[in-house]
Amino acid sequence: MTKEEIIEAIEKMSVLELSELVKALEEKFGVTAAVPMAAMPMGGAAPQAAQEEKTEFDVVLVGFDAQKKINVIKVVRESLGLGLKESKDLVEAAEKEPQKIKEALPKKDAEELKKKFEEAGAKIELK
Repeated sequence: MTKEEIIEAIEKMSVLELSELVKALEEKFGVTAAVPMAAMPMGGAAPQAAQEEKTEFDVVLVGFDAQKKINVIKVVRESLGLGLKESKDLVEAAEKEPQKIKEALPKKDAEELKKKFEEAGAKIELK
């Protein structure tokens, strides 16, 4: 197996699979992938490159255009499979405080849902 083939295989792995691979390599070769204290920047924070990129997002309805309220309710019904009353209640509750629409979605799905809601007149945050 060439170095390029190994790199291609690693690129296709999920974060969980990569974590398991690192653990297996540490055990096999008796090494650790931890950053030595001397290599840490001032303040004790881990380097930016070592921090994991967030992979799951909550879609939160923080408000909506009052003139497009019906459109937002329709998107809530369609996206969550709720009845009309439940959808209306959720949208109206967002006038007082942000409401979670969906939790722990992959980034791509969360962005698609956000776009769908924003097109209907909603204000959405990904957290």
